[in-house]
Amino acid sequence: MVIRNEHDLIGEMPIPADALYGIHAARARANFPDETRFHIEWYKALGLVKKACYQTAEAYENAMLEKFGQPAVNPHPDRPDVSHFTYLIHAAAEVAEGEYFDSFIVPAMTGGAGTSINMNVNEIIANVALMNMGETPGNYELIDPIEQANIYQSTNDVVPTALKVAAMFLLQNLEKSINSLRFVVEQLETGHQNDLRIGYTQMQEAVPTSFGKLFSTYSEALSRDWWRVSKCFERIKMVNLGGSAIGTGMAVPRYFIMEAIGHLQQLTVLPLTRSENLADATSNLDSFVEIHATIKAHAVNLEKMVSDIRLLSSDLTSVFLPETDDASRVTRHAALSIPQCQVGSSIMPGKINPVIPEFVISAAHRIYSNDQLISSLCAQGCLELNAYLPAIGHALLDSLKLLIACNETMQKNLMEGLRVFPGKTKALLFRSPSVTTVLLPVIGYHQASELAQYMKLKGADVFEANRNLKLLPEEKLQRLMLPENLLKLGYTSGDLMNE
Repeated sequence: MVIRNEHDLIGEMPIPADALYGIHAARARANFPDETRFHIEWYKALGLVKKACYQTAEAYENAMLEKFGQPAVNPHPDRPDVSHFTYLIHAAAEVAEGEYFDSFIVPAMTGGAGTSINMNVNEIIANVALMNMGETPGNYELIDPIEQANIYQSTNDVVPTALKVAAMFLLQNLEKSINSLRFVVEQLETGHQNDLRIGYTQMQEAVPTSFGKLFSTYSEALSRDWWRVSKCFERIKMVNLGGSAIGTGMAVPRYFIMEAIGHLQQLTVLPLTRSENLADATSNLDSFVEIHATIKAHAVNLEKMVSDIRLLSSDLTSVFLPETDDASRVTRHAALSIPQCQVGSSIMPGKINPVIPEFVISAAHRIYSNDQLISSLCAQGCLELNAYLPAIGHALLDSLKLLIACNETMQKNLMEGLRVFPGKTKALLFRSPSVTTVLLPVIGYHQASELAQYMKLKGADVFEANRNLKLLPEEKLQRLMLPENLLKLGYTSGDLMNE
């Protein structure tokens, strides 16, 4: 293997001659033997942030040339020639498209507050720029990963800014996925508004309700989720770009501090803004705690939804009911059925499992654990900086991507193919003693209890039980059992008078 030798403060290290990474990334790879892959969304966002920085630096250098006839008031011998910014900008743009991600070798879990992340991207950009100039990787005398690729930047402002950019792009996708899922659920709500079923409390039969009511609870929850997610942009729009090491802007031109965010806004079309207190935005990461708590609430709602559906579609809730008036013909049905997505067993023939609900529940619990990690590590910030940003950022992006995946598979592989059996559930309802609750205003608690007890003992439905006990005229009972009466919100004095 042909190698090149690179140097840093610590010493020398051999690097493959054609590698786009350098000594800083190589040391990180050796020091942090984690196999978890860094999120490409964060990598691409770093490309955007770097491009904005180079555009701002180029504008500043051009302004200095025009005003003073030299690139800066106190020119540095290693400051890039203005023409070099063209190559840096182009290389950063390619990173923003996800190019050269295979050369990003720093794992998800690192120490050092993200310095390894920043330097690996700097090395890629510097070496790509060199190649575009017709030079070989590692010729840092022309473009250096620190002097040029990191110009006017610090890990401590670039990396967290890129994290917020990546998170906001994923939040946009999360919003869309919530709305798409909600649309399907609303269709189920409308289509099954009057399809009766037994309601349950504490997994015991309660009072009559409908599938429409059940789906409406999911639709409302998703509406709240969408609203909450839409507010997350406001919580993380403040960035510390230009703040340098600890938010003081030391060693950074004021022009850069004021203008860099404008370039980033144009590149991302996101509602980003420079924090009025760059030191606060650098040292405190509570905004990540806040938005993760918000998306955790969405995970909670998704888990509740799929847990309900898994239960209602399970064999545990299947019952034998007459297929026709001939009681000798029976069939087994759960309240609803879900799509058959894949074979469920390698040994039990014909077995199909509720894999989509299981995936969503597993993902939700991963998100809950991410929430604990983010909360505890954000609290570990010490004085001017939080060293644990890499782990915090990885957990945040992990949760966002999991939620998007959950919404997409729930929509496509669960809710769109969900089937309800209203005839079966209606028959079950009329055989359930719980249906007698609707008769309380008409015959009172004690007579309703007598009716319920008869239904239990004889296995009769409410109509047969009433014919034997003669508590209500048949016509009146039939009217009371209509969906519009069972599902109305309470009753009025007029209802009693009409009865």
